[in-house]
Amino acid sequence: MDAANPQQTKKYKRSDNVIPDFEHLFDEDASAPRGKKKRRGVGLLYYRRLLQKNRGGFFLSLFMFVLKNLPVWVMPIITSNIIDLASGEMSDGTVRSLIINAVVLVVVLLQNIPTHVIYSRITDKMLRRTGAGMRGTVIRKLQHLSITYHKEIETGRLQSKFLKDIENVDALNTNMIKVLIPNIIVALVSIGISVYNSRLVTVFFLVIIPANVLLTQLFLKGMRKRNHQYRVENEAVSAKFTNMLGMLPVTKAHGLENEEIAECDKNIRELTAKGLAVDRTNSYFGSALWVVANLLNGACLVFCAVFALKGLISPGDIVLYQSMFASINGAVQTIVNVLPTFAVGFEAVNSLSEILLSKDVEDSAGKQKLASLEGSVVFDHVSYKYPNGTAYVVEDFSLNVHKGECIAVVGASGSGKSTLMNLIIGFLKPTSGTLYIDGNDITGLSLSDYRHFISVVPQNSILFSGTIRENIVYGQEKVDEKAVERAAEMANLNEFVKDLPDGLDTFIGEQGGKLSGGQKQRVTIARALIRDPKILILDEATSALDNISEYQVQKAISGLIKGRTTFIVAHRLSTIRDADRIVVMDAGKCVEVGTYEELMEKKGKFYELKNLNDMNYKIAEESLGESGG
Repeated sequence: MDAANPQQTKKYKRSDNVIPDFEHLFDEDASAPRGKKKRRGVGLLYYRRLLQKNRGGFFLSLFMFVLKNLPVWVMPIITSNIIDLASGEMSDGTVRSLIINAVVLVVVLLQNIPTHVIYSRITDKMLRRTGAGMRGTVIRKLQHLSITYHKEIETGRLQSKFLKDIENVDALNTNMIKVLIPNIIVALVSIGISVYNSRLVTVFFLVIIPANVLLTQLFLKGMRKRNHQYRVENEAVSAKFTNMLGMLPVTKAHGLENEEIAECDKNIRELTAKGLAVDRTNSYFGSALWVVANLLNGACLVFCAVFALKGLISPGDIVLYQSMFASINGAVQTIVNVLPTFAVGFEAVNSLSEILLSKDVEDSAGKQKLASLEGSVVFDHVSYKYPNGTAYVVEDFSLNVHKGECIAVVGASGSGKSTLMNLIIGFLKPTSGTLYIDGNDITGLSLSDYRHFISVVPQNSILFSGTIRENIVYGQEKVDEKAVERAAEMANLNEFVKDLPDGLDTFIGEQGGKLSGGQKQRVTIARALIRDPKILILDEATSALDNISEYQVQKAISGLIKGRTTFIVAHRLSTIRDADRIVVMDAGKCVEVGTYEELMEKKGKFYELKNLNDMNYKIAEESLGESGG
């Protein structure tokens, strides 16, 4: 995984042995269903492969289930025997038979304790491991999917898939292993006992199976449809909730709370309606199933009584057949009752397959792993357009950047600046042309290894809930305390950290909410510094800051870029005066390249942008002054 960090690799492999990877269970092949049957096909294919993967534990679990469940089948037989013995004449043989039946009953009952414990231990371990594997698989897949994929899918939908859908798959696994298959065994053994004693009675028993199956088919299509609608609506509500939290400052600033509440209420009502439709279908289904089961149970009792009156079976056999019928009927009813959860579970499998079957991944398998990096970057006639786009975002761009050179990229919004940075990071692949890193085509590099040598300071600081120190050392296995202090000093953190109660160990809240914009950006710079990157990307790192914060961050940046190949996307053009070269972008094309002085003297596109930029800042500062800011 990381050639530059063998300890990290070792740790990853150890955890991988504990948590299985199930992504291959979802791989499509020639035998997988297509078209309308694909949704069911994905679930069935997943289960077939899951059972194959766990076949050892699965069959051992079934064996222990049969042993622990022996009382269910043996007790009716013994009860029947005792009733028949009590109906006959008393003799020594009768007493001996009673004793034998009593001993068998005690042994069968007592063995249930150890066999049940062993069965539970095997089954629960298998289910827990499967649940852990599913969660680990989704997380690994999400980490490997491209940035483009993550931009196209809402965070709320991913959260819903990870939390609710995996929970439903866990329920599906439990019902499959602990309910469906065991009850099929119960029904088959009970039918076998009935066949052994009377084939005629068994024929009547078998009527219940098509009756229940027919009832299930009447409801199954509606259950699938309503569960699919409910799942999609639930994801939409989750996405809306995530967006609502992100927009909360804007909502409150504009007094739009009631409008936002009304919109959310509308979504919740729609979700509630979809949920009630699911509940209504399940309610009708459960009630109809209960009535049919009890009607058949009563019919069985009458049927056996008629046979006993005609002398075809003994009085004890009435108890035996009634118990076997109740066992078969109960097993079939349990199986049919659990089918609604299977509809939910297979819909959840289908939902997760939307992530796990995605091909938009960053695959580093078999690609070159960099042991070191010098930092030279060459764009050779590179063009890029988005997969579904028609126009090029970057077109025929060429640039040779030497090790340690500082390149500033400027241009109007949408000119292709950030796209160039994303190409260097490897988030995007050139549509045509070649991007070379130290003379190597970036498409042939292991990106996970390559990115250990680069750092990115984005426009919006990305921090997590934790301490300042934890945010600085994020992703580092072992970090020397002196290195942390040096990075903090170079990023000019000490200016405000010295006043915090716990210094670098101060908690900063969710997304660094307890820090100002300039403070958060300096923490991000310290994180970049401690990695000692060979290539540094500053993507409008000061654009969201006020003048004072920008000055402080600019001081930190000046220490950060020394001795590194640096790319700066800047909004204030006066701050890139010291760049070795400035690249001017316009509508995806490079229109000018040169030093600050050269471009100003040329009085071309950069000169125009610079004057417009200065004028905009002057207007903004005057407006701020007039408003008392």
